[in-house]
Amino acid sequence: MPRVTPGHATRQRRKRILKDAKGYRASRSTLFRPAKQTVIKAGQYAFRDRRVRKREFRALWIIRVSAACDARGISYSHFINGLKKAGVFLNRKMLSEVAIADAPAFDKLVEMAKKAATA
Repeated sequence: MPRVTPGHATRQRRKRILKDAKGYRASRSTLFRPAKQTVIKAGQYAFRDRRVRKREFRALWIIRVSAACDARGISYSHFINGLKKAGVFLNRKMLSEVAIADAPAFDKLVEMAKKAATA
């Protein structure tokens, strides 16, 4: 009796996994079992790091805004508190863009924050 080989669905599944594993080193890109393990782990890292990326960017924006505030003689926390009291609702990303690209506008924001904090 002849040996039964895996069917169409099995072949398609293995081809998909090996296609996803393209570019991995050694047997991880050529053999099914190590490729499958690596592709699963890569998916876990990708899922986790999509969330981590958001944290890292927010931290970067805060660092940029903090550096711009330090150069103008105000702490980051006092600056943010002053903006909230002044009713200016800009997110950290936009604040960092303004600090980099438009220094006079950032100076005005700092002045607004200082006025609102003392009032």
